[in-house]
Amino acid sequence: MSSAPMIILYVASPAESASFYSRLLGSAPVDSSPNFAMFALEGGVMLGLWARRDVQPAPTTQAGAMEVGFIAADDAAVRERHAQWAAQGVPMLQAPVTMDFGYTFTATDPDGHRLRVFAPKAV
Repeated sequence: MSSAPMIILYVASPAESASFYSRLLGSAPVDSSPNFAMFALEGGVMLGLWARRDVQPAPTTQAGAMEVGFIAADDAAVRERHAQWAAQGVPMLQAPVTMDFGYTFTATDPDGHRLRVFAPKAV
């Protein structure tokens, strides 16, 4: 079994999505081709962006059915990330709010994938 988890999002344009995520994450992809781009995230997680048209077997659902979560250190870090992403024009679905699991906001990428930033509730 592989030790590094990978999230793969099916996207319309890997180049456009890679540009979006480069701005969002502040880093360049570690690998890219015309139909795929990959980012190395903190903690060893890999984020892949695969051209939807090339996925086999073909996807049966659209974006928005799941979330990519980004853990923040605290509520202030959530507010700071929200302000940064909003200034970049990232579409917001939910303003910062306290929910049962912590302080959070939700945004979307160009394909409609949900991106949730949250500071877990202190236990």
